[in-house]
Amino acid sequence: MNLTPPLSMSSTSEPKGPPPAGPSYTRGAALPAILRQRILILDGAMGTMIQQHRLSEADYRGERFADHPSDLKGNNELLQFTQPALIQQIHEQYLAAGADLIETNTFGATSIAQEDYGLAPLAREMNVAAARLARAACDRFSTPEHPRFVAGALGPTPRTASISPDVNDPAARNVSFAQLRDAYREQAEGLLEGGADLFLVETIFDTLNAKAAIFALDELMADTGERLPVILSGTVTDASGRILSGQTVGAFWHSVRHARPLAIGLNCALGAALMRPYIEELARVADDTWISCYPNAGLPNPMSETGFDETPEVTARLMADFARSGFLNIAGGCCGTTPEHIAAIREAVSAYRPRDRRDPLFSGLMARQDG
Repeated sequence: MNLTPPLSMSSTSEPKGPPPAGPSYTRGAALPAILRQRILILDGAMGTMIQQHRLSEADYRGERFADHPSDLKGNNELLQFTQPALIQQIHEQYLAAGADLIETNTFGATSIAQEDYGLAPLAREMNVAAARLARAACDRFSTPEHPRFVAGALGPTPRTASISPDVNDPAARNVSFAQLRDAYREQAEGLLEGGADLFLVETIFDTLNAKAAIFALDELMADTGERLPVILSGTVTDASGRILSGQTVGAFWHSVRHARPLAIGLNCALGAALMRPYIEELARVADDTWISCYPNAGLPNPMSETGFDETPEVTARLMADFARSGFLNIAGGCCGTTPEHIAAIREAVSAYRPRDRRDPLFSGLMARQDG
């Protein structure tokens, strides 16, 4: 087992020798150096925090959307227009808890996702507004000793390019690669304009959707000359150890490694206890990148205030085990986690050195070693 000793038991200096080669960033340029020094902290769940405020339909609509013809309650991405102070407050709560990276409130802010609410034309504006709120929060908390970074979040969309929505027609698709690419390009343009430091393609359940996002980001950065770090985060949906479109964790990594992400990781669907074997596998096979992990707060529990089982102490203890075992470079929380979870995770992992980057494989639905 690759155990990472606590910082108190080893030197806190950077690893000997030159750092691994990587792209030169125009934004988020400080991140690679910081990742070599310590485990970075990502924020927790935005949706969980919004739900605690029990907003009404009128709260979602505000004045601007008072006459919109369809229901809007639950469209959290709309809140950057109608409840911006609330969104910024949540960002600042996570920053106060010690988060280094703050996700924009844009998980569903693509034209594809917003079609469900009749708001597809507002997708770009939605992303600009969200990034500006996160930017303002980060700027308020950043210091030269502790910079904070805005992660522009790109969610998976409600549609999948790899799986048929019709059990009677395996070839059917409700979205094309080109449609996904265009939607992600529009979203990324808004995030870039609003001040994001990096892009986070998260909760990936379909590798082809992720490839569309990667393609869009590459195009955008080539066209603008702005090079931002990219983090990719997949979702293992159950004990099969595979993402929904069929790939194992190892195969997923080898399918997207061409993107040269700053980090690759796992989030959502599972709590840390069930996620452990999959993050261990990813830490083993992902060679020239760092590892991120932000699990749910255990299993759903409707009797809990957050809707999930794990207390901050339980989640933090499990994440400390990941850090001690040498799996982590970025740690945070997904569904059910709160600022209290993030503060506890930060405290728990701070004693451990970050995982070192290491070396390759090939993939279909299963990963295999050459030869």
